[in-house]
Amino acid sequence: MPYEWKTAPNARRQELRLWPHQSLPPKGFAAFILVTFTMILIPTLPLLGTALLWTLLPFVLAAVAGMYFALQGNHKSRQIEEVFTLTDDTVHLSHTTPRGDVKEWDCNRYWTVVTKYEKDGPVPHYVTLRGKGREVEIGKFLSEEERIALFDELNRSLLRT
Repeated sequence: MPYEWKTAPNARRQELRLWPHQSLPPKGFAAFILVTFTMILIPTLPLLGTALLWTLLPFVLAAVAGMYFALQGNHKSRQIEEVFTLTDDTVHLSHTTPRGDVKEWDCNRYWTVVTKYEKDGPVPHYVTLRGKGREVEIGKFLSEEERIALFDELNRSLLRT
């Protein structure tokens, strides 16, 4: 799962770190670009030494560059991180956006309510934290099963004293 508790469940200070699923590691990214370039060039091998090769080459390079920039953009948009910190009397949530902006929320632990919207949220099983007059989302980028498990874990951790 793309989230983990950084401390023991019975510790006085608990920290939960959440991040989007990263399905393409850097080595896989490089291999994909290389394989794509190679597969696109295979049909052009009979054209070696002809003027037609030089006509097609810019389009081949444009296709590979388009794939590269699309994957890079996707990678940058997945640079989200949320850190949920739970102490004896406070709850703190820090959300880092893909651009590096940090949004923070905190509340008294005993006034914090974890809510799961089965169908009413932007995604199924939408999980939010409510307190101090605000409601903030947590783990929107997780899969449906992961959000269900997250909801249960958050409720269990908030109920511990």
